[in-house]
Amino acid sequence: MARSPAQTAAPPAPRLYLVTPPVSDTASIVAALPEALAAADVAALLLRLAPADERTLTNRIKTLAPIVQKADVALVIEGNIEIVARAGADGCHIADVGALRAAASTLKPSRIVGAGQLTSRHDAMLAGESGADYVMFGEPDAGGTRPSLAAIVERVEWWAEVFEIPCVAFARSIDEIEALCAARADFIALGDATFSDPRGWAKAVAEAATQMPARAIA
Repeated sequence: MARSPAQTAAPPAPRLYLVTPPVSDTASIVAALPEALAAADVAALLLRLAPADERTLTNRIKTLAPIVQKADVALVIEGNIEIVARAGADGCHIADVGALRAAASTLKPSRIVGAGQLTSRHDAMLAGESGADYVMFGEPDAGGTRPSLAAIVERVEWWAEVFEIPCVAFARSIDEIEALCAARADFIALGDATFSDPRGWAKAVAEAATQMPARAIA
């Protein structure tokens, strides 16, 4: 998930980055996941895991990793740095800027290290300096609170203007995708907008894709 060096050509169109609700029962998503990942151009899936012992968490990742990776989608785990590699995941999403440097030294270069819950420009710059492969803006906190759409757009525009490290913008709803793409996010993250859609995940992902700029065919 790295942005190419600056060129005269237009930057690549953004891609989708799906974020699951906390998963405690993999059986509940195994059946629906392949269709959802095939419904559009999905770059990565951020797997959030409900609390459990280390063995249980590892087994959940091992169950889902082949399904996600078969779809040519990167499987990124929220936290749980110590089990990412041996469970076969592609990377880790860190919500603690202070832990990023240690995570990067442990997991890189073979695995992705992403940074989230960045509440200030200083935190975002520190994440980049600590080795983050991407930064995410706009994801809700543990209580479901997040900045306004206007604030997220402003942060994404600033980052895209100044930095080469890719930026993920979290869309609370499909209606926010267009504005975040226009702000030059490299990836658009979707959580409940996909996984709580009564029509099913695949239809929600497909609709989200209609709001994304088309990717050029090589």
